[in-house]
Amino acid sequence: MSKVLFVHAKGGPPLGYALTRVAAKSAVHLLALSALPPSVAATAERLCASVLVPTESERRDLVSLIVARAQAIGADAVVTFSEYAVVAVAEACEKLGLAGAGSSCALARDKRMMRRTWQEHGISQPRFRPVASEQELYDAAAALPLPLLLKAAWSAGSTAHQVIRSSREVAEAWGRSREVMAESAQLGYAELHVADADADFLVEQIVAGSAEDWFDEPGWGDYVSVEGVVIDGDFRPVCLSGRMPTVEPFTERAGITPASLSHVAQERVVALARDAVDALGLANCGTHTEIKLGAEGQMWVIETAARFGGAMTVPQIEEVFGLDLIGMLVDHLLGRPVTWPTRARTPGEARGAAGSLVVLAVDGAGDAWPDRRVWDFPTVTEAVPVSDGSRLSVVAENSLPDGALVPVYDPAAGANTMAALCLLSAVDPQTVIRDFRTLVDLLPHVLPVASPEEARS
Repeated sequence: MSKVLFVHAKGGPPLGYALTRVAAKSAVHLLALSALPPSVAATAERLCASVLVPTESERRDLVSLIVARAQAIGADAVVTFSEYAVVAVAEACEKLGLAGAGSSCALARDKRMMRRTWQEHGISQPRFRPVASEQELYDAAAALPLPLLLKAAWSAGSTAHQVIRSSREVAEAWGRSREVMAESAQLGYAELHVADADADFLVEQIVAGSAEDWFDEPGWGDYVSVEGVVIDGDFRPVCLSGRMPTVEPFTERAGITPASLSHVAQERVVALARDAVDALGLANCGTHTEIKLGAEGQMWVIETAARFGGAMTVPQIEEVFGLDLIGMLVDHLLGRPVTWPTRARTPGEARGAAGSLVVLAVDGAGDAWPDRRVWDFPTVTEAVPVSDGSRLSVVAENSLPDGALVPVYDPAAGANTMAALCLLSAVDPQTVIRDFRTLVDLLPHVLPVASPEEARS
């Protein structure tokens, strides 16, 4: 039987979901660079031929660790679905002679190199500058049109984003972004292979989006993501995912599959995504490409990742389009024939719709809840109505346990301050948006109020 080394780290689709799909294709050996969620421990023990938790000293040379473990088990393929491990796994596959994302994988991870590559290829994107010091940030603020967005070059999940509206905000933004990256590293949300990656930043122009120019119905955000895969260097688009409007500064609140774009609009978006992915020279991996939508048909590529979309993006695609992307990619990496989509699936081909909502302590207008609340999903299911045909569930491994205090939302920390991740299945995308808006509006009223002692903690 074939053997797959699964390198687990924070981020990506839920571990329990991914493990199930990999184990259906091969014997799976788990290399756990992050602690296993408690809700997944039993699943991992049942599905995995082995589970190795490396020591801190072993983790210092991550590529060598992955290579050695793959050789020890006789791995036929090595996979990861975490943003923080993709570069190390790609380099390890190169050394092992196994199919992987390829030698240019870092271009899809370091936002500075990514943007420079797109600039060389003339691909539409916001104006930007790499910054490595507070003084360089001052210089960039003087050279680029305000407002600007400061972001960490190796971050994910909108972590450490800071909006700069004038030069007076530079010092505070620089200090806060560096603090958040240090805090994220303590939580395990940090690049695992590149030393001192938390010190690398870039700043970019904030371009004006216009969801109204692209969507016929209200409630959509002004950007989409093209989900896809690269097979032997050939980009294969799978579908488009849409968003609800972000929470300030640019924290994702909800992702919805499919995105309700017209056929012509979808074709234009996919073409830009293809140019962006092709420019990076990837070999074999999932892709997740975010594109900002502007007025009068304008588009800008925001970023691409050499892995599938995180949170519930992949499970949503399987539910709506019947495509097990993780299983298909594993089959391909093992040298088995796979029938990939020849074009991106359209909303007309979807079986209903699915969406995932990040529970943050902010209301529909983005304002903080007036008091502290305790997360309790049974209360949510009893008190929040959803549409006929809709099904609401919670993703346990991405959520706080019932009874936990909902964190205060921190704009700089982004998704690090989430309380839970909810999944909704519905008859169509607009119903997902409507039900999620109801959920967002009611959460600060139906969740139990925290005690004074809990709130002070």
